[in-house]
Amino acid sequence: MDRRLLLALVRVPLAALVVAAIVAQASYSADAGALIPVNFVSFFTIQSNLIGVAVFLIGAARWRGPSTPGWDLVRGAAALNLTVTFVVFALLLSNADVEVPLPWVNTVVHELFPLAVLGDWLLDPPAAPISFRRALWWLAYPLLWLAYTMIRGPIAGWYPYPFLDPANGGYGTVALYVVGILVFGLVVVAVLRVAGNALRERRVIPAAAGTRGG
Repeated sequence: MDRRLLLALVRVPLAALVVAAIVAQASYSADAGALIPVNFVSFFTIQSNLIGVAVFLIGAARWRGPSTPGWDLVRGAAALNLTVTFVVFALLLSNADVEVPLPWVNTVVHELFPLAVLGDWLLDPPAAPISFRRALWWLAYPLLWLAYTMIRGPIAGWYPYPFLDPANGGYGTVALYVVGILVFGLVVVAVLRVAGNALRERRVIPAAAGTRGG
């Protein structure tokens, strides 16, 4: 079987599993009278997983097509988002209340799918070299999410994660966590870029003619 087709056949059920997990969690919270839709979709975990789902489904649909530098940047961004989700949860949130009481959902969105998206990046690395300058764009979405969260937090009286809530140690503590996570994000950007560039000759999907990194 064509390895490109095999990847597509793996991406689709994984994406479906994540959608099922998110729907199950929303339904559980709604039944418990605890669902606030805006808060639910404001979790970085939910957003990063949905972005990963979109990337997997689009990637599966275009499995025969050539990759492009733009599409590789989108895939790299999804890998960054979910790697941050995996590590931050493991280090800072494994014992915190992040409104995911269903164990199987927690495993899917915080562990299984992040690892799957990271593995997908390594199995199907970028078609053309990615410069560090371009890879820095992967941080754009997390930074936008952070700005949204810190602006909305005092307005809504709610923060998605305890380490972003100034009530837990003040804004100085929040700033330290944010700086630490951003530094970690830069490390992940560098690692994903280096790994992707090093593995690109083993690509599953051929590069479009004439594509080059920049």
